[in-house]
Amino acid sequence: MIDREQVRKVANLARLELTSEEEELFTVQLGRILDYFEQLSELDITGVAPTTRAIDVSNVTRADNLQPYPDREAILQSAPEQEGDYFKVPKILNAE
Repeated sequence: MIDREQVRKVANLARLELTSEEEELFTVQLGRILDYFEQLSELDITGVAPTTRAIDVSNVTRADNLQPYPDREAILQSAPEQEGDYFKVPKILNAE
């Protein structure tokens, strides 16, 4: 079972400020969640392969075929700013 001190510690690690009412509520809720996991640990899972989902699903993706765009000048002309043959974008790293 989880106690209020453990809830305070987790809240501190998560940088959360909890009221005493929230601490009490989360203590009860987290206790119920942990009790449920205790029930799950009693199941016999011998012969059950580990999985990340209940059904076998895979992404359907298309092949990534690299093709040059036929009208490069049109793309560059639509850019708000350009520098030579490149798009000019604001600097975001080490901006000082």
